[in-house]
Amino acid sequence: MPSVDGSPSMGTGSEAADSALPEEMQPPKPPGQHAVTVLWSFGKFLATLLPVYLAGYFGFSISLVLFGLMVYIGWKHSRNEKVMRLRSAMYLLENERAYTTARAFMSKQELPPWVNFPDVEKVEWMNKILQQAWPFVGQYLEKLLVETIAPAIRASNTHLQTLSFTKVNLGEKAMKVVGVKAHTEHDKRQVLLDLYISYAGDVEINVEIKKYFCKAGVKGIQLHGKLRVILEPLIGDVPLVGAITMFFIRRPKLDINWTGLTNMLDIPGLNAMSDTMIMDAIASYLVLPNRLTIPLVADLHVAQLRSPLPRGVVRIHLLEAEELTAKDTVIKGIIDGKSDPYAVLRVGTQTFTSHTVDSNLNPQWREMFEVIVHEVPGQELEVEVFDKDQNQDDFLGRVKMDLDVVHKARVLDEWLKLKDVTSGSIHLRLEWLSLLSSADRLSEVIQRNRNMTCKTGDPPSAAILSVYLDRAQDLPRKKGNKDPSPMVQLSVQDTTKESRICYLTSDPVWEDAFTFYIQDPRKQELDIHVKDDDRALSLGSLTIPLTRLLASPDLSMDQWFQLDISGRIYINAVLRVLYLNEDASLISPVSPHPPSPGAGHGDGGTTSEVAPREVGGAPKPEPTRPQQTTPDSDFASEGVLRIHLVEASNLIAKDNFIGGMVKGKSDPYVKIRVAGVTFRSHTIKENLNPSWNELYEIILTQLPGQEIQFELFDKDLDQDDFLGRFKLNLREIISTQFTDEWYTLNDVKSGRVHLVMEWLPTVSESARLNQILQYQAQQQYQNKAVPSAAVLFVYLERAHGLPLKKNGKEPKVGAEISLRAMSYKTKVCERSTSPRWDEAFHFLVRDPKEELLIVKLSHSWGQAMGTVVLPLREVLSEQGLVLDRWLNLNGALPESQILLRATLKMLNTQLAVCPSGVSSDTTGEGSEERDHVIHRRDTEPNLRHRSPLSQLRRGDDGGEDVRSRVKPIEILPLSTCVSSLRGGQSPGQVKLQIGYSTEENRLFITVLSCRGLPACGSAKDSSDPYVSFILLPDKNRTTKRKTITKKRDLNPEFNERFDFDFTLEECMQRRLDLTVKNNVSFMSRERELIGKLQLDLDQIDLENGDTQWYDLVEETN
Repeated sequence: MPSVDGSPSMGTGSEAADSALPEEMQPPKPPGQHAVTVLWSFGKFLATLLPVYLAGYFGFSISLVLFGLMVYIGWKHSRNEKVMRLRSAMYLLENERAYTTARAFMSKQELPPWVNFPDVEKVEWMNKILQQAWPFVGQYLEKLLVETIAPAIRASNTHLQTLSFTKVNLGEKAMKVVGVKAHTEHDKRQVLLDLYISYAGDVEINVEIKKYFCKAGVKGIQLHGKLRVILEPLIGDVPLVGAITMFFIRRPKLDINWTGLTNMLDIPGLNAMSDTMIMDAIASYLVLPNRLTIPLVADLHVAQLRSPLPRGVVRIHLLEAEELTAKDTVIKGIIDGKSDPYAVLRVGTQTFTSHTVDSNLNPQWREMFEVIVHEVPGQELEVEVFDKDQNQDDFLGRVKMDLDVVHKARVLDEWLKLKDVTSGSIHLRLEWLSLLSSADRLSEVIQRNRNMTCKTGDPPSAAILSVYLDRAQDLPRKKGNKDPSPMVQLSVQDTTKESRICYLTSDPVWEDAFTFYIQDPRKQELDIHVKDDDRALSLGSLTIPLTRLLASPDLSMDQWFQLDISGRIYINAVLRVLYLNEDASLISPVSPHPPSPGAGHGDGGTTSEVAPREVGGAPKPEPTRPQQTTPDSDFASEGVLRIHLVEASNLIAKDNFIGGMVKGKSDPYVKIRVAGVTFRSHTIKENLNPSWNELYEIILTQLPGQEIQFELFDKDLDQDDFLGRFKLNLREIISTQFTDEWYTLNDVKSGRVHLVMEWLPTVSESARLNQILQYQAQQQYQNKAVPSAAVLFVYLERAHGLPLKKNGKEPKVGAEISLRAMSYKTKVCERSTSPRWDEAFHFLVRDPKEELLIVKLSHSWGQAMGTVVLPLREVLSEQGLVLDRWLNLNGALPESQILLRATLKMLNTQLAVCPSGVSSDTTGEGSEERDHVIHRRDTEPNLRHRSPLSQLRRGDDGGEDVRSRVKPIEILPLSTCVSSLRGGQSPGQVKLQIGYSTEENRLFITVLSCRGLPACGSAKDSSDPYVSFILLPDKNRTTKRKTITKKRDLNPEFNERFDFDFTLEECMQRRLDLTVKNNVSFMSRERELIGKLQLDLDQIDLENGDTQWYDLVEETN
């Protein structure tokens, strides 16, 4: 008879042994135990029928029961699959050698790494050590959870005061290292190991919250991945290694078997979400670029180990693909169709998506992407191609490549065959950009980047900026002497990144690293803003021009920086120039291009183009010379933004004396940033109400999301002090065409800036040129700027018949296009007497009658190859102001020509129509009245300098009103007229969204924002506005609503929606009575009226919804 003694190999006691005996040999169970078993089975049966009974009793729909049953079946199926995966993984680890040699493996992917890769070694001795030490690891984990983590959780929240870990058991299955690969050929000062981790454990951890009778836990975990361990620096003393750094190069695979309340996480839909959240948490600590560093010796610079500089940058040129699979078939696959391919590129956590090429099996993308490489070997480039569909995109193939191949080759131009599909290849050009610690080659790099063209919106980077944010000290406290919860926003141009939040401390330690791409470090700055966790309260700011890094040794700064308010911050900033070694030979070590028809190879030059081929593989015949250019459809679609910086008022005094006891002045200047361009005004000495009167113009494309940033500083000898900032949305300026406003400065106590901005669309008509030139002559600005009259768009396509060099070789031709002091350079084409550029440029033109466009061709910017001089008056004489033809080159062969398009467009300014109305005819007969509304909200009645629009209201000498001699050309809103009679202050505007939902039978009114509100009440430079409204008629005032109050804000954003249960017919009979009020003080109930609006709802298209700005009017008797 078998023994019934408990042992580790036979379960958990005598009960398990008894259950293993045959039924006739088992001892009889006590009567009480048998009765309990019967009752338990009966109870489970009743619990199964209970939901059906309750649904019938309460009259619920049977669909609820079916839905619950579907959720339960899905949960059960998902849980069973997870349990089976866990058991299979455990069994596989226990019988690894048997399965390695068995016929069960049909693919190399299932084999352990030490079988697939000869340089991966088995480490059974390490697994034996882990197995022996595993119980003690469990004891340490239990002590950590019970004595450290549980008390911290209980103290964090009152609802968790009864939380406890009821069971912590790591189980008997220890973590296994299934292979180790050592890299010793790269750096002799470190030991680099790749550990292939596989853990399928029977871990069991249970948590209980007694207050809510809540139990949850984990029973079984799978974790598989490649863990990189770096032992560095190697030192000549015990313990020989200064620190241990660990991280996963790619996200590991994770599978968790939940128990208790967390069983719900196994419901389909929730299981993927929960696993993703956990993986995100792991990735934030242990997946590149994040690292876990354990120092082993004192006085070690841990920051350099935790956040080292990247190994390099790979520039990926996604060129084209061919012979892709047709997925959009017709008549259920009987007729082959096309595909709409796009590509997804991944390197670690960096992901890029190309544009979609419609209906093409041989697409050309011509896009460029840049990725930061932290570790080579190890990191891989993965490219997947998909067919874009309305429901689910179809897979068209993938390719993977270790970036160490690019690192060794430097330049790789290769056709790669797509895997997991029957056909298809993709053409990539990969360039390894080294990191230079010297700025000697910076100008060369920037010039080379200007020669590159690609369809992606981001220009090539000339450098990268690595910022290690360490800590701060002595930050200011919040109101009530409370500790802040500081975080940091770091910005370079339009890219902003945020640090983590350090709660309730004035001396935070972040230890975060950030990396920025830099296009031109000579013109860009690093902006640092320390804020409270609500992002509203500023704790200090700092601006570091990157030119300081260029002047620093080794292009780095590692020091304390003083913040503008109080406190200081420690930052390690390192700039590295991205350099491509052109001397590296173009090699293809991966695989040759597959021998398929239609394949073409790049020439390996500055730009890689593929020779066109026909389907049969024969070259296409050389096409005849085109007679006109073929630019993109969006050519010459840009407009011009004109910014008139008028003045500022009530700025903060920064130049104090005797420790701030005697208030001084400031020396203010303004920085304006838009679309990567920075304008800077001149400095006004010792003036808190400066007047600049400066004009700036920039050509912009109407892209969504663009902002204009204004920052004011006080000029000092050492570091300039911050005086405030504000941002404007370019789309709103484009929609209003013209604004004349005072803007309140943010992040400071007081200050406003007066701006006049105009969006100038371009028109193809020369009739208004004289009128615009006359307007130009009347304008005078402090910065000597002359308003532009037009924009010249130039598209340089190609050249033909260029001369050979003196040594008989074909030239490498580049073109320089210049107009006045502005010039651009094209890319340098490969050796050819008929180069092709396909590049577009634009210039601001002051007087098209007098200016010249000059195009110079040269060999690699040296030997001259010919010149074209084009007077713009020739373009004025062309039909539609467009010149598009071949032009002869001077100083070259008789047959040397370039194909060029020059398009001239006038700037349609609204201010230029004003002088045309001035006439000796006091009645203004014959002059056409303009149907145009100019929005101006001049809230400062006593201006030392007025904009051109303001000068319309009075003579230059302040005497006779010009309106007595000019027929009115501007139709101002009634609110503006009323405000002019009352002292020149406008109540501003309110933005509303009003509509009716036919599905919900509801009227909705959304109060979006206000702008241009006047300062009133007790606040001398601001207001505390809120919006209140009622729908009339309403005797009981049941429709009265109001928004929250925005403190000290003249341009508040509310974004509050209010719903009303009205029929559409009832809505048409209502009238909106809206008021904007100022919350005067906390102790008083008095409200000071800012402005009113009355609007009949029958005048609005409620069914389609209406969103627009409405002018406020002051209350009249």
